[in-house]
Amino acid sequence: MGRAFEFRKGRKLKRWGQMSKTFSRIGKDIVVAIRAGGPNPESNGKLRAIIQNAKAVNMPKENIERALKKAVAKDTADYKEIVYEGYGPHGIAVVVECTTDNPVRTVAGVRSAITRAGGSLGTSGMLDFMFDRKCVFHITAGSTDAEELELEMIDVGADEVFAEEDQIVIYGGFTEFGHIQQYLESNNYQVISSGFERIPTELKDLTPDQEKDIEKMIEKLEDDDDVQMVYHNMRESGEGEGE
Repeated sequence: MGRAFEFRKGRKLKRWGQMSKTFSRIGKDIVVAIRAGGPNPESNGKLRAIIQNAKAVNMPKENIERALKKAVAKDTADYKEIVYEGYGPHGIAVVVECTTDNPVRTVAGVRSAITRAGGSLGTSGMLDFMFDRKCVFHITAGSTDAEELELEMIDVGADEVFAEEDQIVIYGGFTEFGHIQQYLESNNYQVISSGFERIPTELKDLTPDQEKDIEKMIEKLEDDDDVQMVYHNMRESGEGEGE
């Protein structure tokens, strides 16, 4: 299992599982997806993926339907996706993905959380070289063999496939999301969830006390309603070196 797995295990799912405002954040994703590609999940692959993700975190059906109806309402806020980049304390790189209807409010909140922790907000794109952007899919394993599936999916953009408990996890290039999604659906694989991640090219080791400083900053950022996801390049305690 490679670097992407180690980072994902230590970061992404843990954060989504703990965030109390997950449902409202998924609601924003639904608005953005519908504004970009229309309200029909059959013809809007991004919306279809978000609905799958909502079900994966046990969002009630009525909540999903309410979010879909709200997204097409004329008085619904016009959300925009914005990415902020900078350095936290101890030289840790931080990328903050936001969805907001008020960028002035959002940047003020993100800057405050980072600078109060001893870091600084930078310019857009400054950390692109430190993170690989990947699409990721979780499918039901069933009788599927991960190694055979990897060989099968290389041609559609997958570059890492492995089994994890009762699921198979598939990573691919950022621009290959549509190809992989279409292949999985066309071949009747059950997609549990999908999305995008930023995988650090290298992880930085800190002392336990320094880790706490970073965790406090991340928690402050994630308390912000406009923040969808926070990525960093700190190696967390218990995280392996990867292969």
